[in-house]
Amino acid sequence: MPAGSKGRVVQVIGTVIDAEFPPDELPEVNNGLELDNEGERLVLEVEQHIGNNWVRCLALGPTEGLRRGDEVTDMGQPIAVPVGRGSLGRLFNVIGDPLDNLGDVEAEERWPIHREAPAFEEQETSIQMLETGIKVVDLIAPFTRGG
Repeated sequence: MPAGSKGRVVQVIGTVIDAEFPPDELPEVNNGLELDNEGERLVLEVEQHIGNNWVRCLALGPTEGLRRGDEVTDMGQPIAVPVGRGSLGRLFNVIGDPLDNLGDVEAEERWPIHREAPAFEEQETSIQMLETGIKVVDLIAPFTRGG
């Protein structure tokens, strides 16, 4: 599925959005969709194909102001977030945009938010601390990895 195929909003029910695409350009399940909601970028995630060339999506932001007929663009891939050293100690929203006013993230890789679980050989059985890089969390309410 190439990125950039266009569709339109046909129904808005709270954070659930139905969009219609041409028959041969239907986005895959878990793909990200973008639309312009009164000047703000809104990202949707395809959850289901419901027939009649419609996809049911979950909005990952506020939906106030959306109208039937608004144009939706397929991103051609799942929603991905930055990973690696550049993301340590940073604060992100669910779509990977930084919220801490420290500028762009210098990360080499972006991983999709839906991935396969690691193989058992890659998992560790010993208890380890998860270092978040946020001093208050690491000192007062530490998390264990995988907990």
